[in-house]
Amino acid sequence: MTLDLETAYSIQAYAYVAVTGFCILLLYGYIHHLYSSEKKGTRDYEKYANIALDDELDSTPLETTSPWEKKKNKGESA
Repeated sequence: MTLDLETAYSIQAYAYVAVTGFCILLLYGYIHHLYSSEKKGTRDYEKYANIALDDELDSTPLETTSPWEKKKNKGESA
């Protein structure tokens, strides 16, 4: 089966539009996740944004709870 050049270009154009649309959907989904988790209060992303400014060895950690302690607090097995 051989494809002529015009058919290959049209397939390439459709694939480009499809991949671009998928990337846009991923981007907007991620932005929605960021805003909704900030609004719920589960994460404070401004605190994470200051990591680059406050990058010293003696600076305080952002989160002091380890993942193992979170599981113990929830009653799950570690």
